[in-house]
Amino acid sequence: MIRKRWTANDRALGMHRRISRRDVLHGLTGLTLAGALPGGLLRASALAAGYGAPQSGQGLGAQADYPPEWTGMRGSNAGSFEVAHAIRDGKVWDEVADTGEEYDLIVVGAGISGLAAAHFFRAQTTPAARILILDNHDDFGGHARRNEFHRNGRLHLLNGGTLEIDSPRPYSPVADGLLRALGVDVEALLRKTQNLDFFESLAAMQGYFFDRETFGSDKLIAGRDGKSWVHFLQDAPLNAQARADLLRIEEGNVDYLPGMTSAEKKLLLSRISYRDYLRDYAKVDSQVLAVYDSRTKGWWGVGIDAVSALDCWGIDAKGFDGLHLEPGTIARMGPTPAGYASTGGSYRLHFPDGNATIARLLVRSLIPRVAPAGNVENLVSARFDYGQLDQASSPVRLRLRSTAVRARNQDASDTGRSSAKVVVSYVRDGRAYRVRAQNCVLACYNMIIPFLCPELPAAQKAALHDLVKTPLVYTSVAIRSWRAFDKLGVRLVEAPGSYHTGVYLNPNMRIGEYRGPRLPEEPNLVHMQRTPCRPGLSEKEQNRAGREELLTTSFETFERNIRDQLGRMLSPGGFDPAGDITAITVNRWPHGYAPEYNPLFEPELPLSRQSYVIGRTRLGRIAIANSDSGGAAYTDVAIDQAHRAVTELLHDAAG
Repeated sequence: MIRKRWTANDRALGMHRRISRRDVLHGLTGLTLAGALPGGLLRASALAAGYGAPQSGQGLGAQADYPPEWTGMRGSNAGSFEVAHAIRDGKVWDEVADTGEEYDLIVVGAGISGLAAAHFFRAQTTPAARILILDNHDDFGGHARRNEFHRNGRLHLLNGGTLEIDSPRPYSPVADGLLRALGVDVEALLRKTQNLDFFESLAAMQGYFFDRETFGSDKLIAGRDGKSWVHFLQDAPLNAQARADLLRIEEGNVDYLPGMTSAEKKLLLSRISYRDYLRDYAKVDSQVLAVYDSRTKGWWGVGIDAVSALDCWGIDAKGFDGLHLEPGTIARMGPTPAGYASTGGSYRLHFPDGNATIARLLVRSLIPRVAPAGNVENLVSARFDYGQLDQASSPVRLRLRSTAVRARNQDASDTGRSSAKVVVSYVRDGRAYRVRAQNCVLACYNMIIPFLCPELPAAQKAALHDLVKTPLVYTSVAIRSWRAFDKLGVRLVEAPGSYHTGVYLNPNMRIGEYRGPRLPEEPNLVHMQRTPCRPGLSEKEQNRAGREELLTTSFETFERNIRDQLGRMLSPGGFDPAGDITAITVNRWPHGYAPEYNPLFEPELPLSRQSYVIGRTRLGRIAIANSDSGGAAYTDVAIDQAHRAVTELLHDAAG
């Protein structure tokens, strides 16, 4: 066995420490593993990465492994994307085994939209409807992913993907109805579960981390939400001009667009970036631009150079108070204070595992044996039996680690059962299989659909390829205690120049039997966010560059940056990255948020000419449903699109 040679700095960071983290199969495909590793190591590595090998058509079986608990490289982990990339590159599976299975509906994709499509199909047909759900990942939920840790006898949860239920518009009757059907009473849960003022009661506030590479020295400053900006900026490693400009932007009331009406100002703001607005109209120092650069990354995955100033006004960014803009529609969909005022935005609710709770509710509704009966509060702490997901005795089957490679409407050349109308092929554990159904909903990424359905019209293929998703990373770090956060008086830190631009302590929640830690001496979780992008390009080109970065970045690189950043930020509070980090889960999403209209780079088109509308056109008995096809990255959009797709299929069949 070759031992890794760690540098002195690596050892100081704790890179040599044994924690459950390594992505042994990172970057390897199922086709190369056999030649790359000895038999015993191959089997051990595969099991460590969650590569069980049940036969197609059979259940996952009894497995001690539990995907929500797996650490290391998660999200789009090794094994989840290689087959899709092979399809993209022209691979064809000539030998396809026919399972003999036939369903009323096959759903490709077990995210919120795919699971909702299965729910709506049963609701509009019969609870006995035979449904097969295929997903390329080793866990269900799509981006609604659950990170689960157990420390000192306590369950700790964090979202590995979508954070909460919110939307810039009220939930439609369809989306709201689904939540209620699942037992989600938002108002009641808000009253009982959130405990959002816990850290405020401990005087733990927001802070900024100024890194030495960007600002000249490492400096964590707490209290941005509790101090005046004059006081807050006293300790900031910024020049005098930058401090004065920041104060002017944050607390000033200057009209930087004098002589223009509100409508004229909005039109101009929609055509310039927030960076250009601050630089060319507000005339701020370059250090101010660096402070604000990451302000938009959590919303749209790119910095302020690729987001319109109007969108930034919509998320309550600073520097617009003196413009006296009238309330109204913002440039693109975004859950914002201004947007809420003009559209009557939705309620907001955060579960301890984010919207993974919604996915789990849907799965339990579809496959009751997977988890104990009970209400939403009971479900949060429940352990799912993954062995029940794909059982022949169940009307609904969910087959993980199964990547669809072809979906086509059946024609006269088919020799399958005459009642089927759609044939779907998928690859699992290196082998290809064929199943049939009356209907099919493709609830996967839009970009793969042209390869699954090559007979699509050229214009529809182009529209589907046009929808470039936003890459992002949500990292969950388990720590021995949160004393350093408590001592430094911070709970959330913006780090505009750092590898991860947002860092925050897990919100202290209580729901059912789940309780967040209340004492600084107790273990806790830290959420870290990274949105890889390349300033100076259009949003789509930045997204493509970020996707490539994520797929080529090793877990070791992520870990080193995590340890280095937490150490530099929190060491004044006594944090030791070598001894205080007990586990790391990197949720890598090369294809993350659904794309939204960006007025800086895209023409304003009527709805019928929007790429997401053209791309979702039904093909025979194959319909398309995902947040991509709704043109916005929100849970209600994914639900609404699932309902639309199912309704299209059933309405056509009835007609």
